[in-house]
Amino acid sequence: MVAFGLRLVASLAVAGAVAHAAPQLAGIAGAVTHAAAPPEAVLGDAAPLLRTAASLPVVDMVNLASLRPPSEDPFYTVPDDVEEAAPGTILRHRAPPNAIAGFGILPVRLQASHQILYRTTDSLGDATATVLTVLIPYNADLGKVLSYQVAEDAATIDCAPSYAFQFGHATGPNHGTIVTEAELLLVEAALEQGWVVIVPDFLGPKGAFLANELAGQATLDGVRAAINSASFTGIRKKPTVTMWGYSGGSLATLWAAELQPTYAPELSIAGAAVGGTVPNIATTVKMVNKKESAGLIPAGILGLANQYPELDRLLDQHVLPQHRAGFYKPRSQCLMANLNQFANKDVTGMLDDPSLIFTHPLAVSVINRNRLGSSTPRMPIFVYKSTADEVSPVSETDALVRQYCAAGATVEYQRDAESDHGSLAVLAAPKALSWLRETMNDRRRKGCVTRTVTSSLLDPAALEFLPKILIDALLILLGKRVGPIFG
Repeated sequence: MVAFGLRLVASLAVAGAVAHAAPQLAGIAGAVTHAAAPPEAVLGDAAPLLRTAASLPVVDMVNLASLRPPSEDPFYTVPDDVEEAAPGTILRHRAPPNAIAGFGILPVRLQASHQILYRTTDSLGDATATVLTVLIPYNADLGKVLSYQVAEDAATIDCAPSYAFQFGHATGPNHGTIVTEAELLLVEAALEQGWVVIVPDFLGPKGAFLANELAGQATLDGVRAAINSASFTGIRKKPTVTMWGYSGGSLATLWAAELQPTYAPELSIAGAAVGGTVPNIATTVKMVNKKESAGLIPAGILGLANQYPELDRLLDQHVLPQHRAGFYKPRSQCLMANLNQFANKDVTGMLDDPSLIFTHPLAVSVINRNRLGSSTPRMPIFVYKSTADEVSPVSETDALVRQYCAAGATVEYQRDAESDHGSLAVLAAPKALSWLRETMNDRRRKGCVTRTVTSSLLDPAALEFLPKILIDALLILLGKRVGPIFG
């Protein structure tokens, strides 16, 4: 794996939830405090469990029993008459074919899980359908629902979380889905609060990464579908709903927040937490080209091409022959494989005009159409961002927050000075969970506040949450039932 991927996965592994991740997070915690303090100083009661986790054998994730991928599974097929259904309509549902499992190998003990194919709308305004995973913990509060958007960042349906969360799924080259698998640990932390967690395949049936209008609408329609599922999930008709997403997941989450007043005005969403925000795709392309994260570029361009046929035709005309086979590989592999294949490569140089993405009117139009900031969220938003983010500059998130606030939004914005794009995913997760818990419990917020902190890990809310998150994550992987002890 390239260094970017290692940092991201090590962070999302929640410091020892799997054996080989424990040393990395202990190192992150030490670096954050700028001291040679022992893990107990930051991790408290979780430290002994981390040492136990470090001694556990690493289970090989290769040669598991195969599970039919979405591209070969009729359940995912969009019905021919899908346009006759209203957005959020449940078209079919089932229990997942295999158990929900940590890293594809450690079944998670849930009260129930469901997959729902539901009607949504793509970025061109056409009816389509995608899948929602509904996870219900033991002792669930069926009146509280969190919509969690993963950072799938892929140009094929076969990387979807509804598949990657299951036991025995094929990870593809270089354990391509491992970031999505690791995010299940953050989902489990939310389940431990007693919330129902829903996870939409917001890239749709074509793997339309960066087609952000689709992503936002699919997220909102996933909430609609969850509410419509009361007869078999037990979710209440008027639940308190929140949303959460990081990096690629923040795109879907913020787009859903921006679109909600016009696309789904009947939905009452209490708030959304977003981190690692990416307001402008074009800037990200310039930042990551020839860098560790360059694999995001072809996945993103091809994801957009999967939604916009005219962009697909434009690419076909301009990808250099000697790079064609490699450039199109993201249509058959997932995030980590793309990061490995394209690490430190000149991806825009694989086109006959390296400036094509930034200068061709069609490409510029598509990219601008998928920028954040076209409208203002009405729900409260918690934004967390590394000041040293190497994927998207903090200045663009600063500007987006100022724009939202000038238009009357309610935003709590936390800038983190001791992190990068990958590590902040977990370093700020306890703070995000605390914010979401307060929101679920009907804390009212108004106005905007911005602060820069040394480390989100040292936030009082984080220090309260972190040891329990670590302990719960480890115990869940060891077979603990997911959910609070008491309902």
